[in-house]
Amino acid sequence: RHFQYMDDADPPSDSSTSSHDDDGDDDGRYWLDYMRGIQENDPDVTHVIGRGSDAEIRDMRNEDWEGLGRDISNNTNLEVITLCDSALNDLKMSFLFRELTRSSSITEICLHQNQLTAAGVQSMVPFLQNSNNLKELDLNHNNLHSEGFNILFRGLRNSPIEKLSCACCGIESFNIDIEHIPHNLKALTLRRNDISADGCRGLATLLRGEDSTLDNLFLADNKIDDEGVEILVDALQNNTSLMALDLDENRISNSGKIMLLKLVNDISSIEATLQSNHTLCYVAVDLQGNLSYQAPAIRLLILRHISLATDITRMHGNNVAKEKVIQTQLNSEVREIMADLQGVHHSVYNDIDPLHLPEVLSLIDERHGPDELYTALSSSIAALFSIVNRKKCIQQQMESHTAIIAEHTAILDELGAELGAIEATEGCAGNDGSEHRSNKRRRKWWWGLWGEA
Repeated sequence: RHFQYMDDADPPSDSSTSSHDDDGDDDGRYWLDYMRGIQENDPDVTHVIGRGSDAEIRDMRNEDWEGLGRDISNNTNLEVITLCDSALNDLKMSFLFRELTRSSSITEICLHQNQLTAAGVQSMVPFLQNSNNLKELDLNHNNLHSEGFNILFRGLRNSPIEKLSCACCGIESFNIDIEHIPHNLKALTLRRNDISADGCRGLATLLRGEDSTLDNLFLADNKIDDEGVEILVDALQNNTSLMALDLDENRISNSGKIMLLKLVNDISSIEATLQSNHTLCYVAVDLQGNLSYQAPAIRLLILRHISLATDITRMHGNNVAKEKVIQTQLNSEVREIMADLQGVHHSVYNDIDPLHLPEVLSLIDERHGPDELYTALSSSIAALFSIVNRKKCIQQQMESHTAIIAEHTAILDELGAELGAIEATEGCAGNDGSEHRSNKRRRKWWWGLWGEA
């Protein structure tokens, strides 16, 4: 269900209700059949498709659009509406949605390539707010611009919408606040717009917080540069919903790509790797090599290791963090490349407690073989010797403290005996039994005191 682009697809069709030849009279006949089926609430009419090239659609008057909207509102079987390729404009939208203010059955609407502006979107708002089954909305190739998108997004606040596509709509920036985010939105397609770093700041609002639901974000062919990438990376540090991010055909240099690499696998320490983003399983950036003049060999290395990290995420589920450590931190060749790309200049064995080294070395032998084990032994030999030294140090400390305990035990015995003698001379014969028990209690108290010490 991921990585499917909505903006390049032809408007959906249903062979049982929309297939017809190119004859204009047939086009009109099918459209009239649609309208009649909608009006009569025909259970067989679930998908309606109309294009601007259809003569009957071109000839529809404003009151016809208004009547169609009323019939759709009263229909309980219609699921998909496609009105595309100049079938609509802002004026027709105003009449259509004057009566089309609700629906209990429509799940998908495609208004592809109609030159709609913010005014046309505004006409839809009551419908969007009262359609409790609308899951997909395609407004690709319209003239929404930022104003239209912001109106649309606010209108979808309480909508069940899951997939929203606004590719090629002239969008530059977003005015999104946390209170007006569609609570069920999973896929957002914004390809071929004019989004830059400023637009990324608005999109970051969708990606922050525990309540983020977005799992697919398509931003290919915009004006996003390294600054924009930095904003998105910061927002995704703690994001646990987004699985696919498409940034292809933007203005991202190798520095920006390295930011994305560090997002999915920060090699600076084992802890950093464990804390990397382990949700993204697809990141597309510069697939066609737009900036190939910027050290193409390095570019390919970066892309390869981004793919390595996201492949691990996709394949290893709950064990992804540990697996990234094993496949990258504990593989000398991979780590050397990634450390060089990310500017890391210390050994991974600096991060490992020497007492855990035998276990780590055993894991390296198991997963990477004897050659890698030899390399690991060569790199960690000093730490291995430190284990021996540490063991000797602990033994010496234990011997020292044992001697101290013995010395203080002897002193306690002497003091106890002296105290007992003093009490014996001060007591009377009639109290011998009680004195004896008292001395035992005192000695027990002294021993208890030393034990606590």
